[in-house]
Amino acid sequence: MKFGKVEDVSKVDFTLPPIHPDTFEVLKRFPLDDDFEVYVGGARWAKQELKGFFPPKTKDELMYYSTQFNSIEMNGTFYRSPTKEQVITWKNKTPDDFRFFPKVPQSISHYSRLLNVKEKLWTFLDSITLFEEKLGIAFLQMHDNYKPKDFDRLAEFIQNFPKGYPLALEIRNEEWFQNQTIFNQYVQLLEENFITNIIVDTPGRRDMLHMRLTTPHLFVRFVSAYHQLDYQRLDDWILIIKNLKANGLQSVNFFIHQGLQGQEELYATYFVEQLNKELGLEIRVPKVYRENF
Repeated sequence: MKFGKVEDVSKVDFTLPPIHPDTFEVLKRFPLDDDFEVYVGGARWAKQELKGFFPPKTKDELMYYSTQFNSIEMNGTFYRSPTKEQVITWKNKTPDDFRFFPKVPQSISHYSRLLNVKEKLWTFLDSITLFEEKLGIAFLQMHDNYKPKDFDRLAEFIQNFPKGYPLALEIRNEEWFQNQTIFNQYVQLLEENFITNIIVDTPGRRDMLHMRLTTPHLFVRFVSAYHQLDYQRLDDWILIIKNLKANGLQSVNFFIHQGLQGQEELYATYFVEQLNKELGLEIRVPKVYRENF
């Protein structure tokens, strides 16, 4: 993911800000749920994105990927809305505990900018519904230049979004975060409509670490700095997750953007191992393929 990329990560302050106090107020509104769920995944399952991850002669990338991870952030659906047949095929290739988090197509978010998108949206929702119990949270990512001046359009879309379909939202333009009144209006809109506010942890856009939840679900898109600093960054997230869980968090949905061009370490391996250790979980641990490993 090129968004938020910087040339020299050593100059970036990667310290996570404290959890927004209103996040704790949000969590108090929901009953404690013993079925705490954690999903960790990547952005794509294709070999060209994850060289060195797959064993030689892997015939089905998704089938193998789903033996390593328990979820996928589906960036592929951003470029083309999936057909019902595709969704059924993907669903049937994966284990029972696997979850798909499909991205709303750019035809809705970027090209149409949420205007007159009812038919496109229903086409998308009709398809992803067929993931059935394997559907995680669909997510809508707005264009970098989508600004608060179009708040009313966003509000209309959110208020009319069909109930019963889980949705998370990512806004990117700096103006949403620079004005506290605007940001408060935005998160209030999400709270009132049970839409999950996405947190983005990427080197060049630290303003998107607002630490403000609007539902009892944490949705994080973590962009690797391709540096040893990433291990400390992930450790810091473990502490945040432990704190949120103690205060009523119901699910963690954490997606690590990291390409593998050769035999690099997989940051998700470390992260899942630490989650299992610190939270007493048994999530399967993804591994980069090593011959005779």
